[in-house]
Amino acid sequence: MINTQEPLAVALFLCVVAVGIGLSTQLVRRTTSPSEYFVAGGSIHWAVNGLAFIGDYLSAASFLGVGGLIATVGYDGFLYSIGFLAGWAFALLVVAEPFRRFGRVTFTDVIDARFRSRGVRFTAAVSTLVICLCYLIPQMVGVGTLVTPLLGIPYYLGILLIGTVVTIIVATSGMASTTYVQCLKGIALLTVSSWLAFAVLERGLIELPPSAGEELLVERGQNGYRLPDGRTLEPGWSASGAWQAGFLPIVEADGRRSLWQVDSTNESEAVLIRSHYSVELDDGMMVDGVSPPPPIPVSVGRLAQRSSQCAEPSLNPITFLRCFSNSELYVWNRQTFIEQGQLVTAYRRERQSGGEVLSTGGLFDLPSKNWASRLDFISLMVALLCGTAALPHILIRYYTVGNHSAARKSTVLAIAGICLFYCACLIMSLGAMSGQAVNLLDSNMTIPLLAKTLGTAAFAVVTAVAFAAVLGSVSGLIIAASGAVAHDLMDCFLGITMNSKEKVVVGRMSAFIVGCGAIYFGLIFEGMNVSYLAGLTFALAAAANLPALLMALFWSKTTGRAVVCSMLTGLVGSFVLILISPEMYVRYGRPAADAPFALNNPALVMLPVSLLVLILISKRYPDPRSV
Repeated sequence: MINTQEPLAVALFLCVVAVGIGLSTQLVRRTTSPSEYFVAGGSIHWAVNGLAFIGDYLSAASFLGVGGLIATVGYDGFLYSIGFLAGWAFALLVVAEPFRRFGRVTFTDVIDARFRSRGVRFTAAVSTLVICLCYLIPQMVGVGTLVTPLLGIPYYLGILLIGTVVTIIVATSGMASTTYVQCLKGIALLTVSSWLAFAVLERGLIELPPSAGEELLVERGQNGYRLPDGRTLEPGWSASGAWQAGFLPIVEADGRRSLWQVDSTNESEAVLIRSHYSVELDDGMMVDGVSPPPPIPVSVGRLAQRSSQCAEPSLNPITFLRCFSNSELYVWNRQTFIEQGQLVTAYRRERQSGGEVLSTGGLFDLPSKNWASRLDFISLMVALLCGTAALPHILIRYYTVGNHSAARKSTVLAIAGICLFYCACLIMSLGAMSGQAVNLLDSNMTIPLLAKTLGTAAFAVVTAVAFAAVLGSVSGLIIAASGAVAHDLMDCFLGITMNSKEKVVVGRMSAFIVGCGAIYFGLIFEGMNVSYLAGLTFALAAAANLPALLMALFWSKTTGRAVVCSMLTGLVGSFVLILISPEMYVRYGRPAADAPFALNNPALVMLPVSLLVLILISKRYPDPRSV
């Protein structure tokens, strides 16, 4: 557990904050014009911009979320990283150069370059704001996850603290400080992830003993089980919802309720395994009978049997993966059931081979004939592939360099760095699965917990880098959102006459407002996996922005009315389908099977619908000015 503050981790965290504030202080005098505030005046070197791309894109969703997904669901979590990376090839080959050629300050400039339409500009600006706010949510959730064990303060105070700091950094100096913060963050992220992967390879797979209290040997009797150490069976246990779901409810000596699974049994005795569970309460959450739970209530993950074919630890990743595949480990599968009107989420320990972990099935049941799972997988890949090329805060970085060649070089450097990171992320996650570093109730803590197993200094460094990851990504998102408000809505849409100084002031005020919105939504979505939340944002971007962007750039018959209808269809339709998806129904405290929409990700449905709407309206109501 991580319940006490590590002085070194706190010191490094303060250093990260100090560097960000110091950069903003030094660069604030350079932000005297809108171009300098929103896109750094196009003066950034391509190498710095490429590293900033890495720092901007590898957000909390990647550093915390992807690692947590791989460690909890296996190979299917790695599919997220494949989708994230593949989207960059699409952005490089299709979007980068024409986007750089048509725009000046914001994403909306490109969409509206041909139409000069107030409706197009308003819709594109609203889409930018919504997508940026949605992508800010996983960043804030990630930072709240880290602050709680690091500083020993509640989740909400961590969100308020970091949200305020990053908003001040962005609002004071704009894109210039954001770029250099992201550049330093990209370098730190690649360095630390490579070092962690190296440490895991050097240590190899180790066999750890069961944690204290994980297993319990009991005697069987005619009326159930004879329990030692002051434990008693819960009254009416045989009729309880827990027992019907396969868990034995026990009252501990201190009065807490615990759930146990019966692992093996004979006529005289049985082995019970402690199952961890959580229950959503009106005033918070109860974990393993404790409310409120400690910051890191439970860490699991260890080998059941190390393969005899495993040689000594090797720095060869292929050897490590082969050893992992031939070994067996304990995994914890989630199960939900209703008890006394409350939704209980419990975790059952199962023995599984490494080969099964490295094959699909943990998140998407692809080998079976489950059509919903297959379509959900395809929908996720469509969102990640197409969403990257339509994220406003990523695309506006093409304006920060001076020419098309620099934009291409920046993208190639970003692809190389992101590929390196995700390869390291796979090794780190598998090391966490076998090294007692998986937090079942918040998978976002997997990589910091892995670092904790390597020592206090490692935990401090990784936590500081994770904070830097959040600071850099949040900065880019707030810049994009403030540009949508100040440049697109107030200047171009409403036609409010402002000089350069006033536009910068409005941009800074917008940054403060967007930062407050990010803090609010970060509080609402506490505990959700940040990669899952990021995947939903990619679906919004793919459905709302990509059809309009591509058709506005490459189809001469596209009309402004069609662009407006297409973006609204993708945005509103995606939101509706997300709200009625199985994962959100679980969030509401209802079974996933009750959800009206079978897919968790709406991109497969809404992207074609949005594109079809654009084509049909362009054909039905052609614009005689279209060239």
